[in-house]
Amino acid sequence: MNTKLVMVLRDDLPRGLAVNAAAVLALSLGGRLDGWLGADGKDASGGVHAGLNTHPVPVVTATGRELRELRERAADRSELRVVAFNEVARRSRDYDDYLAALEATPGEEIGYVGALVFGPRGPVTKLTKRFPLMR
Repeated sequence: MNTKLVMVLRDDLPRGLAVNAAAVLALSLGGRLDGWLGADGKDASGGVHAGLNTHPVPVVTATGRELRELRERAADRSELRVVAFNEVARRSRDYDDYLAALEATPGEEIGYVGALVFGPRGPVTKLTKRFPLMR
């Protein structure tokens, strides 16, 4: 596999918020990638199971500052796709509220909950290899 996918979650998130952030990030990136799901499969009884993501998804942790730096560095690389989940979105109760709050928030004041980085193996590894696996 020439591409890699790494999920980075903020290291101080309570479990429920971490799970929510992971779901939001996965759905958000999944909607931007074509052909990344495997084929549906059948079990021995004939039951059909929906195709799953064909990439391993290591989940690592980083500080809030490291997440901001990761997002900025990944966004500067055209070969990478980065989806970041921020505190403005996490605190909003619907998408219109999020967009309005985001528009009113200076970029330097936006904190990040997590990020997903997808792209060629080398650049993704270079950006994420220092982060520890989530435990």
